[in-house]
Amino acid sequence: MRLVTLLQPRKIVVGADAIRECCQDLEAMGLRRILVVSSPDTASFAEPLLALPGTQLFARIDREPTFPMFEQLLGEARQLQPDAVVGLGGGSVLDAAKLAAALADGAQQLGEVLGIGRLARRRIFLACLPTTSGTGSEVSPNAILLDPSDRMKKAVISPHLVPDAAYLDPLLTVSMPPAVTASSGMDALTHCIECYANRASHPAVDLYALEGIRLAGRSLERAVRDGRDLAARQDMMLASLYGGLCLGPVNTAAVHALAYPLGGEFEIPHGISNAVLLPYVLAFNLPAMPDRYAEVAVALGVPRAVDLLETARGGIRRIREMLRACGLPDRLGELGIPESAIPRMVESAMTVTRLLRNNPREVTPAEAERIYRAALTGDLRLE
Repeated sequence: MRLVTLLQPRKIVVGADAIRECCQDLEAMGLRRILVVSSPDTASFAEPLLALPGTQLFARIDREPTFPMFEQLLGEARQLQPDAVVGLGGGSVLDAAKLAAALADGAQQLGEVLGIGRLARRRIFLACLPTTSGTGSEVSPNAILLDPSDRMKKAVISPHLVPDAAYLDPLLTVSMPPAVTASSGMDALTHCIECYANRASHPAVDLYALEGIRLAGRSLERAVRDGRDLAARQDMMLASLYGGLCLGPVNTAAVHALAYPLGGEFEIPHGISNAVLLPYVLAFNLPAMPDRYAEVAVALGVPRAVDLLETARGGIRRIREMLRACGLPDRLGELGIPESAIPRMVESAMTVTRLLRNNPREVTPAEAERIYRAALTGDLRLE
């Protein structure tokens, strides 16, 4: 068994009105300068936090954060010199908040910390309250920003980005539109599947991944149909949490690597990029880990077939059914991606070696092109 390190917040609170406990904790710690990072759509949820003395709101993370957008936030954080940073929003907000908390002391600049393990420290208390159920950023050591100079998504990965506390309040997700519920939920499911069927998989992580798959399989469609279904909302918050706990010790693989160019060049939301590619990458990977993909299928509610491959194929069919039921595309053609973009996407995806090396089956440039072309037309014959 390989060595694995599990990192997570010192405190995780799950349940309705968890935001109230966050306020109580901040007050009990005597923190007097608090920066709340949010978005225009989720700023209204910050009202309990803004009642605390000395709290300032930055609510301008309105999409996946770019370097310039983050630098605006960082400038305000360095001017305020907060005792605490609270991220309140979706994954983009949480990623920006985490980096702001780490870099607000001015010891390092953004360019110095890009990559794995280059962030030296974080001295400011950091809490995260997700308002979507997808990225798992509230418990992960990862933060992703878009560099507009080369239209590439770039990661900062460090133990110092794991928040001190995470508060998972399903009431904060009730107003999430069906389309966002669907795309963020598929992101959570993709995290769990990719971390389970992975060259770096580990028994200590497998239990989180499989439970996340099971919860998403039973509750994502319900949450999309009825946003007021609190049981489904809590299931999806937990699925996102479990996926986030998998990211540090294992991380994702080719689905995410191939999805990055869709966001970087075409500004397709991260969850949709993952969702549309997921069945095709799984079909390509199937021969490498049929046993693992069969367990994924069973966790999604697919009955066991006579052999592993047939059970695993049933899982891919189930994922496509989920995409359609949630109103998500299952072909790149539906997103308006032209065939002429494939060579550029291949070149971009092949630079994401930190994820491609985890994939159960080697992805060469030729294989990446084959997957993109299959996803363009909807052809799952990739084994």
